[in-house]
Amino acid sequence: MKTILYTLCFLLVFSGCSSPFVEDNTVEEIAPVTFWSLNQGKGGKLEITTLVPPVTNEKKQVLTLNVDLLKQGKKEFNLKFYRELKLGQLRMLIINEKLAKKEIISLIDTILSDPDVSPRLFLVLVRGSFEDFLENEGKVQKNLDYYLYRMFRHYERRNQGEMSIVNLHEFMEKVYSPYSDPVLPIFKADKDNFTYEGTALFNENKYVGSINKREDQMFQLIANDHYLKNLPIPHLKVSLGQVRSKVHMQVDDHFKTLNIHVLIKGRIDEYRGHRNILSRSEMNKMTDDIQSYLQRETVGLVKETQRLKIEPLEVGAHTYSPLTHPVTRKVWLDHYEKMKVHVKYSVKIEPLSL
Repeated sequence: MKTILYTLCFLLVFSGCSSPFVEDNTVEEIAPVTFWSLNQGKGGKLEITTLVPPVTNEKKQVLTLNVDLLKQGKKEFNLKFYRELKLGQLRMLIINEKLAKKEIISLIDTILSDPDVSPRLFLVLVRGSFEDFLENEGKVQKNLDYYLYRMFRHYERRNQGEMSIVNLHEFMEKVYSPYSDPVLPIFKADKDNFTYEGTALFNENKYVGSINKREDQMFQLIANDHYLKNLPIPHLKVSLGQVRSKVHMQVDDHFKTLNIHVLIKGRIDEYRGHRNILSRSEMNKMTDDIQSYLQRETVGLVKETQRLKIEPLEVGAHTYSPLTHPVTRKVWLDHYEKMKVHVKYSVKIEPLSL
């Protein structure tokens, strides 16, 4: 009987609110952080910036720290703000491009190991000063942090091919996949603007370069959403809408040639050229010009990935066969770098009048 009483007392003490292991999450005393911006700090340190308090009507304040460790920043933020900052609502990790060139995987691993952080938080690379944008735009845009989160969330849900949207889980999944490499959206930030620049490319966990907005359209069509709400082609003076693609990739048995066949369907949303596109023959010429443009741009994109020896297009996945043993990543990339590339587009376009 005494043993049972002792056991009950023990459970009451260590499961009750007075337990020293239970964190205080009183709403009035905490401030959920919605983003961290990471930059190179002085003396080789790490600069961390955030906006507090998030999503309230109180006056916003930009907090910046120079620290040696990411976890150190989490602790020291709490000494600068009157509420305890919690990472349970962290939704965006914004990493400066210069810092990404030096290190990125250690930062992401640290965030991923935190049990309070969702693996669905968005990862973003930034050129320029995101901090300047925060300081200036935060004065006129209420709840700027929430506005940015809603923007990323919108494009993630819509899958319109407008930009590459990547969360923490997707990034790490591709880091550890043998025939794929991760990508991230890259934005340019200054005092007045925060604009999409294209897609950042990685070789496993190393940032190796980026593709611009024009090349990014090809990436969205053949490797990401397979859809573009709008595809402008300025030099042809035409803009296509509701563009959908089906992609067939084939690598020959000797890893010498890569054939890519892309089926495109869309419509003409705008045309300001000299052709009479109501004429069947003129429309056919227009279609040929669009096919040539798409083939040329896609070949350029593939060759850039070959030069960098990276796999954002996941071509290696098309070499799987139940009758063959898969080659290692290194062997595959050595073959991929030297492959001849043949790209063919079959384009079906509805005229402007339809």
